[in-house]
Amino acid sequence: VYIRKHPLEIPPPSEKDWLKDDEEDFFLQDPERERDALPQPVRMVTKLVMLVFDNAMEIIERRERLREAEKLKVKPTECFATAEFQVTGTATCLAVSGKYIFVGLTVGLAAFKVSDYMEVCAWDAVKTEICAIHALDLGNEGHILFAVDEMGLVCIFCFHKESFLLIKILNEVEDISKRSTCVEVVLSPGGDYAGVLLQGNTKAWLEIYRLPKDSWLKEMEESPGAALGLTSGERRSSQASAVQTSSISYCASPVAANKVDLKLSLPLLLLIVKPPKPITGSSFKNPLDALKQVDDDSVLGLGYKHLIKDSQWEKQEAIFRSTYREYLEVEDESESREEMPRHATFHFLLPSQILQVRPGMKVQPDVPAGISVHWDGSHNLCFYLLNHSLKEKVDSDLNPDVVWPCAAPIVCSAVSSCSRYLALACEDATITIWDMQLGYPLSVTTILEECLIRSIHFL
Repeated sequence: VYIRKHPLEIPPPSEKDWLKDDEEDFFLQDPERERDALPQPVRMVTKLVMLVFDNAMEIIERRERLREAEKLKVKPTECFATAEFQVTGTATCLAVSGKYIFVGLTVGLAAFKVSDYMEVCAWDAVKTEICAIHALDLGNEGHILFAVDEMGLVCIFCFHKESFLLIKILNEVEDISKRSTCVEVVLSPGGDYAGVLLQGNTKAWLEIYRLPKDSWLKEMEESPGAALGLTSGERRSSQASAVQTSSISYCASPVAANKVDLKLSLPLLLLIVKPPKPITGSSFKNPLDALKQVDDDSVLGLGYKHLIKDSQWEKQEAIFRSTYREYLEVEDESESREEMPRHATFHFLLPSQILQVRPGMKVQPDVPAGISVHWDGSHNLCFYLLNHSLKEKVDSDLNPDVVWPCAAPIVCSAVSSCSRYLALACEDATITIWDMQLGYPLSVTTILEECLIRSIHFL
């Protein structure tokens, strides 16, 4: 038996029994904080596991959002090849016209039927590679082909009754040193005109041809049984002799090999458009002499008819270079001045308010009435009318009928399929949309200055 020696007393409170400040609201604390009392390794493992789960949930949520966004997008139609056909050699280009597919080869060109993809005709009188083909359906089983070969020659073919006929080579010359190469071929909507951009050794120019479509159809109908060219069977049987007798020139070999009796009308050269000349000092002695030259509104807007002398240009150039010498790059001034534009962009335009035809000229709403041309590095968009009389002589120094000056050099341009809207993009990243019917701009959009516009298209 235990007998208490002293009476029961309550011990006095000590400092260790005092309630700490962080424990006063212990009932409001997060129960998960109890895990903090666990040893350090266990807490680290717990945090890593929770971090993994959080990252996994973020990835799942992001993928769900992407999946939902993909469902809202319009998926493009996937097209798969339904058939294939074999060609002799390597195919370099192709064009479709009517029920035929024309394929450019390394050894000529061939024609295939769209229905069964069978070869119906081939032309290989001269072993040259065809680099580009432009086809035009004339109707009545007649087609016109513009083919550009590896030497830059533009060949015009007639395809009728499943046979080829070489009509003409546009830029063929006897002197090889004077030969020009084709850069681009453009056919107008409907095939009434064709534009060929050519380059020589030191210059470039644009030639516009009028295509006699009606005459071609009439001539083919009048000679339906004429031997228009080699059929595929005749070609195989006489291929060896044709190749042996053919030379590098196109002049006689196709005609001799094909024994063509039919002759078609040749395209008519309508315009020759050359790059604008550099602006030089004025030769006028007084303003009256300059005004006499622009009474007929000729070359108005190109900047040629001015009163600034050569000495004034030279003084202004010297002042500019002395002021901004540290910002200018060192370059050869003589070469930069002599360099001529080497490329041009041109479009065929239907009749509009901008292209006012001459009095007495007939205008058809679906036939182009003019072209728009701008050369590399030029501020001016030039318009030329196509309704020239056949009796007029082709002017090598042709002046534009309308000139649109721009604030910066024109980089690229585009024309809508209806030929009503014209888009111009300049080096200052400005895009202007013009309404050709009304004759005023619809909108002007400026892109970021750091951007350089390469091409524009209407959708």
